[in-house]
Parts: sequence; structure tokens; C-alpha cells
Amino acid sequence: MKKLFLILNITFCLSKLFAQGCSDAGICSVGAVTSLSKNNDKNAIEFASIYGIGLADVTYISPYISYTRKFSDKFSLNSRVTFSSAHGSFGTKSSFGDAFLIGSYSFKEKKNKQWSILSGFKFPLNGSNLKINGFSLPLDYQSSLGTFDLFLGANFNYKKWDFNSVLQVPVFNINKNSYFDEFSASNDFPTTNLFKRKSDILFRTTYTIKTKSKKFTFKPNILFIYHLGEDTYENIFGIEKSIKNSDGLTINGNLITSYSFNKNSSLDLSLATPFLVREIRPDGLTRSFVGSIIYKINF
Repeated sequence: MKKLFLILNITFCLSKLFAQGCSDAGICSVGAVTSLSKNNDKNAIEFASIYGIGLADVTYISPYISYTRKFSDKFSLNSRVTFSSAHGSFGTKSSFGDAFLIGSYSFKEKKNKQWSILSGFKFPLNGSNLKINGFSLPLDYQSSLGTFDLFLGANFNYKKWDFNSVLQVPVFNINKNSYFDEFSASNDFPTTNLFKRKSDILFRTTYTIKTKSKKFTFKPNILFIYHLGEDTYENIFGIEKSIKNSDGLTINGNLITSYSFNKNSSLDLSLATPFLVREIRPDGLTRSFVGSIIYKINF
């Protein structure tokens, strides 16, 4: 009961905190692909809706659909397609974002210890240059960063603990964003003309708590995300410029609360907030609040 009270208290606190949060360039969520490896079902479908409040009061509704196929006790493949609708002083812009394809391989469990690895790609569904009435929009309004990304990761499970690390590398850049702060009436967003984003590396620790009825599962976790370099853009003279202080460490706290309707379906509530952030985040992933609801079906 004390553990349950503590988790509920953390959930309440997280829902009240407002700061720069981790949205989904991909790295924050791909580690969850390994979760089906311990399930006897062969297939899983997720329907999710994410609500966020960003910089300059931009609000987001970002649903996605995901399908996972377990081919054996060791290998599974996950696919996901995202959509985003951003609303703010520039107007409202909605579009499909990215498609993901991630494979996961689990090694044999020994003495409550198990390793798994993952690898996959993110494919952009647009060039990150969506416009309203012909005017270029900052990345905060874009549904994709316009990069083909490679993911490489590993997960170690020991009893109720999971330790997860993922590297996200932009391999090809088709970002055609043409937003200039100098020509905008707003001063809230930095220039991101022909934006180029650097790689990220993530380390996450998760602890799993289940109630006696096993209806509720709580997964408090902490994420360390390091942006491995300063992002760049091209100025009005066509010169590539670094965006100072856009590299560095972000630390996020996250709580996932899951309710199982039966052995085949469940509903997840996820809330997150940062404890430490990079000084500049030109990629448009700044969030003051992020909450998501995910419905899962296994069969």
C-alpha cells in the first residue's frame, strides 16, 4: 500500500510540473519494442494519443498506431506511424510525421537476467517544411524533423529492473525547412533554415511494480538523453552556422501506469517531466507538459 501511495503521489506531482520535456524524435520510445519478448502472444497493436504544450503556448495532439509481430521467442519486429497537429499563434498545421521499423532480438534468460538488442530506422514522411498560407513554419509546428535515422540499442533485464541504452543517428537529411526568425513577426523560435540535427544517445532505468491483483502496473523510470553536438542551420547568405548550446544533457522523469482489462488488452497512462534540460532546443521538441494514453491489444 505504501508503494502504491508513493506512485500515485509521483503521478500527481508529474502532472503539475511544467518545463522543457522530451518529445519524440524517436529515441525516447523505441526501447519499449523489447516488451513483447516476454509475452506469449504473437501480435500486438497500440493506439495512442499524445497531448503536449510547447514553446509559446503551441499545443499538440499527436496520435500514432503501432504493430508488433513476434516471429519467435527471440525475434520481434515493430512498425509505427505518427501524426501531429500543432496549434498556436501561427495557426494550425496537421500532417503525418514519421514511420518506424524496429527489430528486437532477445537472448536466453539466465538466473533472472536477460539481454536483448534492437536495431531499426525512422523514415520521415515530409521534408519538415510545412507552411500556412505560403509562410514557412518553425520546427515547433513541423510533424517531422526530415531525417532518416538509424537506431542501435541494448536492454538488460534483472527481475523488476530494466536498463536500456539507445543510439539515434541521423543518416540522411531531407530537411527543407525555410523558417527565418529575422523575417518573422515572432521572436519565440530560432532560425532553422535547412536545419541539420546531431545524434542522440539515451540511457534509461525502469523499475516495475505490480499490485497483488496484477491489474495495475507502475513503471517509474528515469531517462538520460545526451545530444552529441550542436545543431546547424544556413543563414540568409547560405553559410552554415552552429546553434550555440544546442548540445548537452537532458534528464527526464517518467511514470507509466498500466491497467490490464484482461490478458489481451490494457490501457497505459504516461506522464513525464525533465529535471535537467539543454539550454537551446531548436529542433522544436520543447514541451511544457506531455501526457499520453495508449490502448494495447495482444493476440
